[in-house]
Amino acid sequence: MSTQAATYNYRVVRWFAIMAVVWGIIGMGVGVLIASQMVWPELNFGQFHFGRLRPLHTNAVIFAFGGCALMATSFHVVQRTSHVRLFGEKWKLPELVFAGYQLVLLAAVVTLPMGFTQGKEYAELEWPIDLLLAVTWVLYAVVFFGTIAKRKVSHVYVANWFFGAFILTVALLHIVNSAAIPAGLFKSYSAYAGAQDAMIQWWYGHNAVGFFLTAGFLGMMYYYVPKQANRPIYSYRLSVVHFWALIFTYMWAGPHHLHYTALPDWTQGLGMAFSIILLAPSWGGMINGVMTMSGAWDKLRTDPILKFLIVSLSFYGMSTFEGPMMAIKTVNALSHYTDWTVGHVHSGALGWVGFISIGSLYYLIPRVFNRETMYSTRLINLHFWVATIGVVLYITAMWVSGVTEGVMWRDVEADGTLKNSFVAGVEAVRPLRMLRVLGGLMYLSGMILMAYNVLRTAMAGQRVDARIPALDKHVNY
Repeated sequence: MSTQAATYNYRVVRWFAIMAVVWGIIGMGVGVLIASQMVWPELNFGQFHFGRLRPLHTNAVIFAFGGCALMATSFHVVQRTSHVRLFGEKWKLPELVFAGYQLVLLAAVVTLPMGFTQGKEYAELEWPIDLLLAVTWVLYAVVFFGTIAKRKVSHVYVANWFFGAFILTVALLHIVNSAAIPAGLFKSYSAYAGAQDAMIQWWYGHNAVGFFLTAGFLGMMYYYVPKQANRPIYSYRLSVVHFWALIFTYMWAGPHHLHYTALPDWTQGLGMAFSIILLAPSWGGMINGVMTMSGAWDKLRTDPILKFLIVSLSFYGMSTFEGPMMAIKTVNALSHYTDWTVGHVHSGALGWVGFISIGSLYYLIPRVFNRETMYSTRLINLHFWVATIGVVLYITAMWVSGVTEGVMWRDVEADGTLKNSFVAGVEAVRPLRMLRVLGGLMYLSGMILMAYNVLRTAMAGQRVDARIPALDKHVNY
């Protein structure tokens, strides 16, 4: 057996892991800027105003930071659990996935501030970039599923189920929602119209949350929490039930974004019902991850990586309770279009997605650079506390701001006219939005600490590939 065949391919894993940290700083930096623009309007200048930069922020954080973290971890996990190298190395397919995906992200950085956009939430990129993304994603699927197909162990570990569902569903969502009629190099019109366009957009939009921001990161949870805790997953049977229940239910929750619109009322009601049902599988997965710590809770005192991983599950449980509650039409009447929604999104994005990604990368990076640990455990611990305080400040400010807005907008005189002007509402929440800026700055500072820690780890480590276990019949992840 050749040396290459006896080792895992960590090269592309390293590339994606490093870029996840880089894009995290860029995306969160833009987020702090646009949060500041909501407090100090003079920071809006030229084409770099809130309307242009906000989609850049969402794309950079979700698809650049989150996407690179998902690709790094999925390529790591699928090799370790299959006991084989990545599929398609002969044709440089893993490298093509990396290059294609970074090209898509760079195109977003250039085009979105210039105003080239389809105007769809999380799907702003124009049709040439959409085509490149679709081709790159298909190559990603070929590498991932090809690796599973040539595995040397009969079992397909549950983390790969979640990664696989995320890859397949995102491909379907992206291709269907991005169907458009080109009207120039960077101009197109949606293939759908009216309420149908809105329905397809939020079928995509909420499942971008459900599959890109949930299923894929649950794949991380099911591999890296047991590995870092050095404990088996609490219930493998529950993980399988969790998978099928989540995959079936999430698909139908999108209409809760369109309450009180032209969408048929029965569709809105169906979206609300499935959103409420979604609480059960979501909390089943959260409980499964947390209970994996049974008998190992003492490790939280000394292991900051475990702190990231376990606290992420706390935020996941909180967000997946809050989401179904906000999908109830009477609650939605108060919360919709307010900062409460922003707080909900960021408790999931910063608390769940951010923390599970950061914890997983802290586990992965020293191993793919042949180091036993990260350069500094103290910096990881500092990162945890700075980021945690930042998240709490952020989401608390947005919750209070959102309820304040909702109450002020509903406050009417006896004749039905509004008591408060829109400007009065903006003035009332301004101090809370300043608090959001502080929370965002703290979270961004944590990412900069991480970048330094990763850089020192990479510089000290030797870039080698880990050896594949000789006894392939034994499952040793």
